[in-house]
This record gives sequence, structure tokens and C-alpha cells, in this order.
Amino acid sequence: MRVFRGFLFALLTMTSVAHALDRNALLDEANLLLLPRERAIPALQLVDQDGQAFDTRDLRGRWHLLFLGFTACPDVCPTTLSDLRRLLGRLQPEVRERVQVVLVSVDPARDTPERLKQYLAYYRSGFKGLTGELSELTKLSKALGLPFVPANETDGDYSVSHSGNIALVAPDGSLRGHIRAPLKLDGLADALPELVKSQ
Repeated sequence: MRVFRGFLFALLTMTSVAHALDRNALLDEANLLLLPRERAIPALQLVDQDGQAFDTRDLRGRWHLLFLGFTACPDVCPTTLSDLRRLLGRLQPEVRERVQVVLVSVDPARDTPERLKQYLAYYRSGFKGLTGELSELTKLSKALGLPFVPANETDGDYSVSHSGNIALVAPDGSLRGHIRAPLKLDGLADALPELVKSQ
């Protein structure tokens, strides 16, 4: 009996180790880094693409993929949005319904709600947009672990330096991790449903 128990313990240990290795491999293939523990996001006041007040507590209820950008971005933002549109198209409807993509503008001087709405409508994927006061955007950037450098000037053709990573916010409104650039669509198509279904 003692030998059997020892064998059973060893088998369970091997199974759990193998499961952990499989899960880690799945996350690596997706360029997905989960935090060791969730991180709270402070209550901040923003505005969505419809001109409606948006509180960061409104992030509860679904999984949110948030990334920083701006509508005049020449490369990173259009590529990221196109990739995310393709990713969502590969998810099963029950998973897709639990995921919301959000572009947080770091160019509030140019990105009015109207401009955000027009820009996001091009992708036809139900993406949301957020903007607001620079002070609130800076606080959100720090809370999400997605840095950006505000523009020194807000006239003419200027750019804004920002992170290409995506923050992963769980249905309880806490930061759970990051999807690192460049996006690996095949890996994400496998890993994201597992993550969404686990919560």
C-alpha cells in the first residue's frame, strides 16, 4: 500500500509538472506574460469614443486588451489593430464575446472622441477608444505598465512614442499581464481561449 501511495504521489506530481510545462509553453508561444499576482487599477475618469464618461471601473465584466496609441500613428497602431481584428476573427463566438479591445489615445490634443470613433470604425470589429486629460492618461499608463512619452508640442505633424505591448485586464478589473510585441497570432489564438475560460 505504501508503494502504491508513493507511485500515485509521483504520478500526480509528474502530471502537475507536465501541465505547468504545457501551460508555460502555451504562454511562451503567445508572447503572453502573466503577473505572479493581479494588480489593482486606480479609479480614473476618461471619455470613450462616443463622448460618454468612462471610469476605469467600467473595465469589469469582460476581459479587456488595452494598448496605447494614437490615430495619426503611422505603423504600430494600424498593424496592432489589424492583427487584433484577425485574432478576434479566429476565436469561437463564446470567447470573442468575453473579449474587448480598447485603444487608449496618448494624443488627447488631436484624438477627440469623434476622431477616435471614425478611426476605429474602419476596422469594423467593435473596438473601443478612450481619451481624456493627459494627467489621467499618464496615471493609467503607469498602472498598466505601458509607458509613453507625451509630445513636446501639439501643433503640426508630430508623433508620440509609446509601448507596443498590450495590457491584459481581467473581468474583475485587475491587471493580469501583458501580451508582448510583436503579436504571435497563432499562439494567442490557442492561449487566449484557455485563459478566458479559466475565469
